[in-house]
Amino acid sequence: MSNQFDLNGRVAVVTGGAQGFGRAVADRFAASGAKVDIWERDTALAEKTAGEIGAAARAVEVDVSDFASVEKARDATLAAHGKIDILVNNAGIAGANATVWDTDVAEWQKVMRINLDGPFFCCKAVVPAMREKGYGRIINIASIAGKEGNPNAAHYSASKAGLIALTKSLGKELADLDIAVNAITPAAAKTAIFDQITQQHIDYMLAKIPRNRFVKVEELASMAAWLASDENSFTTGAVFDLSGGRATY
Repeated sequence: MSNQFDLNGRVAVVTGGAQGFGRAVADRFAASGAKVDIWERDTALAEKTAGEIGAAARAVEVDVSDFASVEKARDATLAAHGKIDILVNNAGIAGANATVWDTDVAEWQKVMRINLDGPFFCCKAVVPAMREKGYGRIINIASIAGKEGNPNAAHYSASKAGLIALTKSLGKELADLDIAVNAITPAAAKTAIFDQITQQHIDYMLAKIPRNRFVKVEELASMAAWLASDENSFTTGAVFDLSGGRATY
């Protein structure tokens, strides 16, 4: 880490923070001075990750697809820290690769429930606490697929397109306060999500990246650190591309 944004005194929630993009963000935030609550369904993995990060991190059990579970996690974080300054909606799944006509209805609904309902539930639960304090930073981890639509991944692409729209709407709704809501649209990274998709689809995604490599999780964490900081004091409702040149809009 060559530079550091000051997150001292801040309390961050990172959903799906035990591995992949979420783990990199949790690491970066903790190194920048924040207290980090890792909201995870896999509590054993979350506790292991929190232990590796150190005293700044805690594991909190949550199922982001269940609003009651999200409310319980929010209450646990507020009870421990008294506030939530930063929310990173990172938890997500890829879903099984298939054409639209071959996609199982239950699979479609599962992807939507985690990738789109989940961030909505987390925002709905956490935003009132941010409004009460007059401060907040929300970062939604979307995807380049949400801009362009990947074949054989309509459920994933549509869920991320919806997350981009949620970001823009919520950003406008909170623009009168010091609460910034932004999204990052990364290209694929070599994380556990690759276990859910076919090699053919992985090859397709790599072929679309002009830099001819996958994004590193640390690169996303660097962007998230700025978006989570006081230095991001004006931009809201925006989408930050991290696709290695695949999209230039």
